[in-house]
Amino acid sequence: QIQFVESGGGLVQPGGSLILSCVGSGFTFNNWRVGWFRQAPGKEHEGVSCINTYDGQTYYADRVKGRFTISTDNAKNTVFLHMNDLKPEDAGRYFCAADLATVTTMCMSPKRYLGVWGQGTLVTVSS
Repeated sequence: QIQFVESGGGLVQPGGSLILSCVGSGFTFNNWRVGWFRQAPGKEHEGVSCINTYDGQTYYADRVKGRFTISTDNAKNTVFLHMNDLKPEDAGRYFCAADLATVTTMCMSPKRYLGVWGQGTLVTVSS
């Protein structure tokens, strides 16, 4: 069974930075797509960034382009999300998922992962 453990969230001021980490188990990264999703309070999950662990192809939601960077350490089954210039609207609980679909399909279809979300990691952006 594929599972993820997310970490790295916290309280940060607007303009600050965080690095989120997500360790996967139950599968090996090679050839899978992995991604980060955000759930704001009272809202549905939305795709933030997804990456093809084989060729490095990435997808970013428009609102995070130029500020967030996704990367992986395939040997450690870990995906990272480097978050810079954080804004209050980036706040929420961040989750990981894995899929064999394209990075675009994955990030634009968070409902594919209903029932498999882990605990996530909470990001709060506030002064």
